[in-house]
Amino acid sequence: MYEFPFELDDFQKEACKCISEGKSVVVCAPTGAGKTVIAEHAINCALEKCEKVFYTTPLKALSNQKYNDFAEKYGHDKVGLLTGDTSINRNAQIVVMTTEVFRNMLYGTNFGSVTDNLKNVKYVILDEVHYMNDEQRGTVWEESIIYCPTNVQIVALSATVANADKLTEWINTVHSKTELINTDFRPVPLRFYYFDSSQPNTLLPLLTPNGTLNKKIKPEKKEFKRGKAVQKKNTVKDVVRNLHEKNMLPAIYFTFSRKKCDEQMEKCASLCLVTKKEQEEIKQIIDEYIAENPYLYKNKHIEYLLLGVASHHAGLLPGWKMLVEKLFQKGLIKVVFATETLAAGINMPARSTVISSISKRTDSGHRTLTPSEFLQMSGRAGRRGMDEIGYVVIVGTPFQTPEEVAELVLSDANPLESKFSPSYSMVLNLLQRFTLEEAKELVLKSFGYFSSSTRIEPYLALKAQYDEKIDECNSFECYCKKTNEDLLEYNKIRDMYVQNRRVFKTIQKQEKKKNRPLSAEAVEFGRQTKMLLQKMHSYECDTCKLFKKHMKVIDVLERYKAKEKALNKEIEKQKDIFWNKFLSHRAVLMDYGYIKDDYPTEQGVTISQLRSENELFLARIIFSGVLEGLTPAELASVICAITTEDMRADLYSQLPLSPNVRKKLNKIKDIRRDLDKKQKNYDVDDPMYINGFYSPLIEMWVNGAEWESIVDEVDMGEGDIVRSFKRVIDVLRQFCTISNIPEVLVFTAREAIELIQRTPIDIE
Repeated sequence: MYEFPFELDDFQKEACKCISEGKSVVVCAPTGAGKTVIAEHAINCALEKCEKVFYTTPLKALSNQKYNDFAEKYGHDKVGLLTGDTSINRNAQIVVMTTEVFRNMLYGTNFGSVTDNLKNVKYVILDEVHYMNDEQRGTVWEESIIYCPTNVQIVALSATVANADKLTEWINTVHSKTELINTDFRPVPLRFYYFDSSQPNTLLPLLTPNGTLNKKIKPEKKEFKRGKAVQKKNTVKDVVRNLHEKNMLPAIYFTFSRKKCDEQMEKCASLCLVTKKEQEEIKQIIDEYIAENPYLYKNKHIEYLLLGVASHHAGLLPGWKMLVEKLFQKGLIKVVFATETLAAGINMPARSTVISSISKRTDSGHRTLTPSEFLQMSGRAGRRGMDEIGYVVIVGTPFQTPEEVAELVLSDANPLESKFSPSYSMVLNLLQRFTLEEAKELVLKSFGYFSSSTRIEPYLALKAQYDEKIDECNSFECYCKKTNEDLLEYNKIRDMYVQNRRVFKTIQKQEKKKNRPLSAEAVEFGRQTKMLLQKMHSYECDTCKLFKKHMKVIDVLERYKAKEKALNKEIEKQKDIFWNKFLSHRAVLMDYGYIKDDYPTEQGVTISQLRSENELFLARIIFSGVLEGLTPAELASVICAITTEDMRADLYSQLPLSPNVRKKLNKIKDIRRDLDKKQKNYDVDDPMYINGFYSPLIEMWVNGAEWESIVDEVDMGEGDIVRSFKRVIDVLRQFCTISNIPEVLVFTAREAIELIQRTPIDIE
């Protein structure tokens, strides 16, 4: 086993031993416990044996960070980087990549054959495996594990999850011998505090030594305005001041709104958390950084950096966030106000974390944080080798009780849930390499299918409730010994009699009014009605006091039988949901002629190479020829519209689309309408966007506009604009690498990429 210059913890030793013995491992440990050491052991083993190792991460930013770390540690010649838009030294012994790139390699499409891609690869490290829970990216992890050759050892690193044993068992089933190393050990233990605004000069321990809620904590009161406006408390400033006085900085202050990150930073304007010497150092680093990145010269946040506070969220420019991270890592920023995305593995060590609320706003309204989300954020506290204890402070709000906070702190992590979902690209890639039966075997190997028993537990629990109600109804005993069928027959006669009697009385009234005798037919109808009454009287049910109760029981029974029938149908659907989704996508592709005899046609191969929210929508746009004859600026503008997700209704751009772009988008709307109809026919629900919010901006940018003039046009974060432009680059790059794209479109795409890729868009 490779020797480290420090004593390893027991779980690290155990994991390294398994790797040395040729086994795959799942390492499940809290944030900051030291999982990277295990990855480094696999890297060292590969280097010693002249073999290769792949290191995958969920985010491009994480891949870049790991590449820099490893290049510094092992030498630039030994480390490579592969992300959607970067390829550095791809034949190196250690190659860092996004998990999506690894999955694409296993498909053997854009990256050459699988054999060539994985030649001499001994280990693949799947960092942040708990991302399998991610709605957008989850499928990629499952595909990577399913298709990974069994001679490659998997080193899966995950934050704490409740069902790590299930995950390990699944990898054992679909890949090779896998050991679980599960630990709740934290090298730097956490201590939890509560900020109660009625006691602004202290932080109260959240729990007593025996693990119960501290009785000194009082719930926050809602502020009501009476007469004069209530003077607003500066809670943020009070919390930061307490941390500063108690030597608990640096801290990450988590809040769930970008706007609030900036506001909270501004509320600390009267605090200076750094010494004169540190301030000079900050100023020097900023001056040097801005000399290299002059576009940041007018950034209004600079003054706050000099106080030792900063904001960090997706609305900020990547280059600015890099400066904040650099200063924080050097210990010069004392408090960074961040959204929860910072909890996703970026190396920003802190002594404390502050959680501004235990609930957050989502698309479907407010909800409480899940235990796993809370663990991920609180786990950022405590720097190994620097702090003896990490501090977690939860800020009291009127919308949460101290009891709810304590319950969340004491909760176990959530289980991993599969987000496996077949796409058009997956269907075509599998059918390129396998028969339909073999593809089914692979789909049924998914963690989603493996854990379907867990997934359908709520349905089975509901079925048990229905069964209980049905049994209860069936246990009703009629003391006349009549069956439900007898009662229903009696009720049918009773209903007929009541209806006929009403009709007969109406006929009688009408005939009397006209002074006419009843016709022979009416008399016969009256006689038949009387016979129904006699027949009714012959039933014991007619005089039974429990008739209504028995009828109600039958009514409830029928309702629950119908519910159970629908539920059974849903359970069957859920059992085969993944394969049914696969077949639905295949049916749409067959309908368009992109699959023949269960093999992709030439155009089907093109679709298999695409990566987007809906590969078929993008492919239909390409094949229609609508993108040809556009200038680079117009092409970028159109692609921007189809890669921008639907946003809040109150966000709209007053900038007009250029005439040619508007014309092309109208044609694309027809393509979407046609595909939408097909998707509905086959029960496929893959999104298709046409949103021109950023389109005029990218057109201006490609035509040479300055960044300042772009930013001034819309009330959106600069980071959002950068991200939308980068999505366009990602799609345009695909045009340059996949097959069957018209040459003229490839040239225009290349030109557009070159014109978009200028500062600050080209900053990673």
